[in-house]
Amino acid sequence: MIDTLATALMMSTPLLYGAISEMFTERSGVMNTSIEGAFLMGAFGGFVGAYISGSLLIGFIFAIISGVLLTFIYGIVTVKYKQHQVVTGTALNILALGLATFLFRVIFGIPVIPLKVTPLQTIAIPLLSKIPFVGPIFFDQNLLTYIMYFIVPASFYVLYKTSYGLIIRSTGENPEAVDVAGVDVNRVRITMLLIAGAFCGIAGAFYSLTILGLFTSSIIGGRGWIAFAICFLGNWRPYGVLFGALAFGLAEAIGIRFMVMEGMVIPNEFFIALPYILTIILTITRNSFNIPAKLGVPYNKE
Repeated sequence: MIDTLATALMMSTPLLYGAISEMFTERSGVMNTSIEGAFLMGAFGGFVGAYISGSLLIGFIFAIISGVLLTFIYGIVTVKYKQHQVVTGTALNILALGLATFLFRVIFGIPVIPLKVTPLQTIAIPLLSKIPFVGPIFFDQNLLTYIMYFIVPASFYVLYKTSYGLIIRSTGENPEAVDVAGVDVNRVRITMLLIAGAFCGIAGAFYSLTILGLFTSSIIGGRGWIAFAICFLGNWRPYGVLFGALAFGLAEAIGIRFMVMEGMVIPNEFFIALPYILTIILTITRNSFNIPAKLGVPYNKE
């Protein structure tokens, strides 16, 4: 049970990074539908950077750059040129898949055996990791998971306790008022997208540099869309997003645990699909959503 819960916390980490970033972009009025592609480019850029340089730090820097570049293109097309956000995001997700596959073959060819890097290691915090039950779960994790502990309260503080957080929320609710106050609405939205690109790049690299230590074109497998759904299910609130990410991380950890058990009569494919089944169930059973009023609506300055 302790191992399963520790795995659940680890698996929820990239989902939280992606969902929190999506929350900020959608609070500003933009749906980052390129999130799946940003995850994939982060995984690709992170692996290439780490494999070539031999440094995981360089890998994560490459991942951030890769994610930011994709969301920058998305922001220019959708925010500046007012193009359809869902169509643009879908196109960029397809482009990311093809581009990552093509560039991987250009750089590495077709390896006979999978190329690997040493994954990010766990760091046991002295004393705290020895606390019965709680220690191995919360205090024997990797660095990115430890950072996750601070992201949610920091996001809550920025969103609800700062003037810039008020600007972000107002941009998604009443962009005309923000414009009248002298704030550039499109600049706020593109800024949120660039920050989201950095977070999504880290989230994608988490799979290639922390969980697996390798890259394949199917490494993300729709988890960017799960992060997208967590933002909705968390009702665009930091702590709602946290609980959603933990729930999906637990579902994925349970799936992994059952897949490695002997004598299981249930096909492995069911456990692979478990997080996605949970997404559908929670979406259907959710009664109400506190959707930002201008979500997905381009702002045209009069």
